[in-house]
Amino acid sequence: MILVGCLPVGRHTEQHDVFFGIAKNIRELLPEVAGFWPEAKGKVHLDAWREVNTVDGYAVAVVEKNNLASEAQLFFINLGGYKKDEFEEFHYKMLVAANDKTQAISKSKKTAFYRHTGFKGANSHIDDKYGVDVDDIYSINEILPAHAKEKYSLQLIRIEGEIIEDEIHLGYFRIDNPDKWAPPLTD
Repeated sequence: MILVGCLPVGRHTEQHDVFFGIAKNIRELLPEVAGFWPEAKGKVHLDAWREVNTVDGYAVAVVEKNNLASEAQLFFINLGGYKKDEFEEFHYKMLVAANDKTQAISKSKKTAFYRHTGFKGANSHIDDKYGVDVDDIYSINEILPAHAKEKYSLQLIRIEGEIIEDEIHLGYFRIDNPDKWAPPLTD
């Protein structure tokens, strides 16, 4: 899960999107990230990245493509909200393990972000809609690059015992110089 940033030509503020890919390490994904936002002409950077291993008490396993059903699916939700007298729409990007989109939306409405970033006339919402609509969240399986969808499936497996939270890497990471920030390649 990668937060990609760039300043598109003719814009006044940096813009962002989220890229999901499957690789052994972050370095392997950089060529795909560079091509993910064609209008940026390769002038993108990373603002955050996360190797997704656990979500909501489930281990996330990448397996060869199969039609086996998991107990839960992995969903990406981009919540938007407002704070009174602040000239900004704030966002909270989250991964949710849920049986379906309805359950995923229900979980998102229980977050502190959803409850505290909105007020009468400017409600919290799942982005691109005013209010909550199931079409505005994505199953990760739907938004993986085509070559990854053809080759792999994501399987969620309930974790028994201690859960180690995924590390979130934050900063300004230039994709043209990963030696300064990316872990070295290992087998």
